Amino acid sequence: MLYWEYYLMGIILLPGIIFAIWAQARVNTTYSKYSKVISANGYTGKDAVLKMLNENGINDVSVMRIDGELTDNFNPRTKRVSLSNNVYSSSTIAALGVAAHECGHAIQHSRGYAPAKLRSVVVTVSNISSTILWPIVFLGLFLGFAVDSPIGKMVLWSGIIVFGLSFLFSLITLPVELDASKRAINELVRLDIVDNTEVIGAREVLNAAALTYVAAMVVSLLNLLRFLLVFLRRND
Repeated sequence: MLYWEYYLMGIILLPGIIFAIWAQARVNTTYSKYSKVISANGYTGKDAVLKMLNENGINDVSVMRIDGELTDNFNPRTKRVSLSNNVYSSSTIAALGVAAHECGHAIQHSRGYAPAKLRSVVVTVSNISSTILWPIVFLGLFLGFAVDSPIGKMVLWSGIIVFGLSFLFSLITLPVELDASKRAINELVRLDIVDNTEVIGAREVLNAAALTYVAAMVVSLLNLLRFLLVFLRRND
């Protein structure tokens, strides 16, 4: 038969989708709120990153401006902290929180933080697997190959592998992101970039962002569960 079970089990995803929408809305509203609050000490996002790098003895990481909104990231291969326009030159609490978070990843890298290294390995494997297997999954679900056929079994196992790796990546990513935020908050206070009142807002921004990683993990788990349930039903 067709993959009617897979489509029918789509209801399993609803809680995850609702949670993901709420988490993203929370990020947007929190970021917007603290994008209007200027830090008294006057540091920009770039200033904060440079100060954190300098105070932690990190001399091989550069800082650059990039386009977009909330496109900020740290690339361990190029050793570069990239800050979006609204973060790079802004002195708002939201900008400082985001900038410090990305610098937190740079500090993780310089300290040889094991979970961050593991995430790099898993994301590489996950990307390769997704590139190879996603077309098979898509065609199988679109064309509705019989589950007990050779192609159907290939589609089913491809889906299990893709979403299994996706869930593993999300599971590893969450503590890495939480640790980067913890480092960010500690450094913002320790280096007097923000005061004890302003750090509350920075923490709210980063906590809201963390929810999106939780949501991604939940959605990945539920997608994996859908494929596993189809597999178990077919093998009863």
